[in-house]
Amino acid sequence: MIAQELKELFIRDLNRLKKEISLYKNESTMWVLNEEIKNTAGNLALHLCGNLKHFIGATLNGSDYKREREKEFSNKNISSEEIKKNIDESIDVVENYFDGVNENDFDKLFPINVFKKEMTTRHMIIHLYGHLNYHLGQINYHRRLLDAHA
Repeated sequence: MIAQELKELFIRDLNRLKKEISLYKNESTMWVLNEEIKNTAGNLALHLCGNLKHFIGATLNGSDYKREREKEFSNKNISSEEIKKNIDESIDVVENYFDGVNENDFDKLFPINVFKKEMTTRHMIIHLYGHLNYHLGQINYHRRLLDAHA
């Protein structure tokens, strides 16, 4: 039951991420930095997708995804269509994992030590969900702030 609830939340908010990317009046604004904003919306979207594909897809579900975290922040001027495709791939990763997970798997230790301490898979999944929403809020702020000046 918890797996389906988590799946719903992740998919809902990944779709919100797609909507935020679609709402930019000018696609190039996604890549703008200013003194108040340290990451672009485009880079944050790439980072969120890389994060989920790595920790849920590869680490928990055994996909062959190879994360290049530095590129999540260094790649620029990728089209909104390409970013939305990346988000759709992340939705597939989330669906595949949560559709196949056993509820008891959440009690197991997460397979890698991410924060220099052991944690359950449940703990890491909750962290990933919070991380998604933290950056989703930043993207929303970025869009509203920069679109207002466009």
